[in-house]
Amino acid sequence: MSNSSSITEFLLLAFADTRELQLLHFWLFLGIYLAALLANGLIITAIACDHHLHTPMYFFLLNLSLLDLGSISTTLPKAMANLLWDTRAISYTGCAAQVFFFYFLMPAEYSLLTVMAYDRYIAICQPLHYGTLLGSRACVHMAAAAWGSGFLNAVLHTANTFSIPLCQGNAVDQFFCEVPQILKLSCSDTYLREAGLLILSPNAQRKHMSNSSSITEFLLLAFADTRELQLLHFWLFLGIYLAALLANGLIITAIACDHHLHTPMYFFLLNLSLLDLASISTTVPKSMANSLWDTRAISYGGCAAQLFFFLFFISAPFPADLLARAVPADPLGSPGSS
Repeated sequence: MSNSSSITEFLLLAFADTRELQLLHFWLFLGIYLAALLANGLIITAIACDHHLHTPMYFFLLNLSLLDLGSISTTLPKAMANLLWDTRAISYTGCAAQVFFFYFLMPAEYSLLTVMAYDRYIAICQPLHYGTLLGSRACVHMAAAAWGSGFLNAVLHTANTFSIPLCQGNAVDQFFCEVPQILKLSCSDTYLREAGLLILSPNAQRKHMSNSSSITEFLLLAFADTRELQLLHFWLFLGIYLAALLANGLIITAIACDHHLHTPMYFFLLNLSLLDLASISTTVPKSMANSLWDTRAISYGGCAAQLFFFLFFISAPFPADLLARAVPADPLGSPGSS
């Protein structure tokens, strides 16, 4: 296969080899999907139909439910169809669409969670200015910025991924189209490793390595080839990182210092902010350091630590987020709701 133009479809990873297990997975995913549709559908309907819920907090929650519906609908329906019809194929266009919407909706959801954290911060720390700072126009602009950042992220990822020649077959080692797995099919040696787009360093690169004991470091994927773009990425990530530190730090400080906020909802919100701080600190500082010092190396132990803390901190916020959203707020309502 000389390049990606000859690829008309990809083969996704099968969940099971036997027909019975395939149908079991189908019914399991169908139940999860219907539960997500029902829960988010009820939230959207309730907020849209009840004018008492036309407040900034519930406006952002409505957008979050829409994004959650879109993100789960990007991957699960195709996976269920493949399980039901005993196939693994997805078209080239369908794969590109999956990549685009996955990298559009997921980052937009994270951005919106940041906006919701800011909303709660204003409600807690500046209640008298809540209506001024979070008016209708400001809410629309912040929600649009969250959607727009996701769209820009998706365009960049999709364009970069599918502009690379592919010549390592068409089997994707995942149940949906994911950028690291597609890059493994690239003709370039730079893109042959998954899990953070890693390759072996020149000192550790051996074709007939019996085990990983001879690997002392990895080389991470460079964001840019020119020094100017590397510094641009550094300042961009520094701004994002400082904003995350400031926002979560303010939330943690406000909840810890104000005894009026020592309630279950704010306890879970405090834990969510701690997890958010830790998760962004797992990857971004190392990326900034590499961009600043024009290097790509990470030690074997550092890579293992990154993997451990990434999987730990990324998986933990989802139950915390669900608990924070499930626990009712102050019965008197949020500021600005009257």
